[in-house]
Amino acid sequence: MESIIYIVLTVLLIVILVIIAKYNKLVKLFNKMKKAKSDIEICLNKRFDLMPNLVETVKGYSKHENGTLEKITALRSEYNNKNHMDIKSANKMNNELTKYLAVVEAYPELKADTEYLNLQSELSIVEDQLKDAREIYNHVANNYNTAIEVVPSNIVAAIFGFKKAELFKLEDAKKENVEIKL
Repeated sequence: MESIIYIVLTVLLIVILVIIAKYNKLVKLFNKMKKAKSDIEICLNKRFDLMPNLVETVKGYSKHENGTLEKITALRSEYNNKNHMDIKSANKMNNELTKYLAVVEAYPELKADTEYLNLQSELSIVEDQLKDAREIYNHVANNYNTAIEVVPSNIVAAIFGFKKAELFKLEDAKKENVEIKL
């Protein structure tokens, strides 16, 4: 009888240790994902800070692009009013930025403007950093999603309420060719 109690206690201890190990793994992955998301927010803030300067520089060359400035400003305000990153808002901003930069290409005199070139260079660097940050986030989020879907981690994830993470995806608007209207 005593040996049965020891066996049951040993099995129970092993189960508890496995649950603790799986929980800790999920927490570590979740925290890595939050850090990667924070890195994206930092890049988005840099980009949003650059955009008004870039738009103001271009406005001198193209008076009819004021609507684009208003859209970008509204999206930036929407982003700043939130306490967390909204992937859909970030994708909307990407779409507006892509359209805007395509329109800008129609003004060759801009290519000689030093301020514009500096801002464009800074924006290009930030875009590269943002691309890298998104790739890292998607990688970490994918690892996290896989961890909460496989046995026995899925049981621990369900017990403790871990939810699946949303990945950054290319919006349909970015998959299409950009139409330039002047």
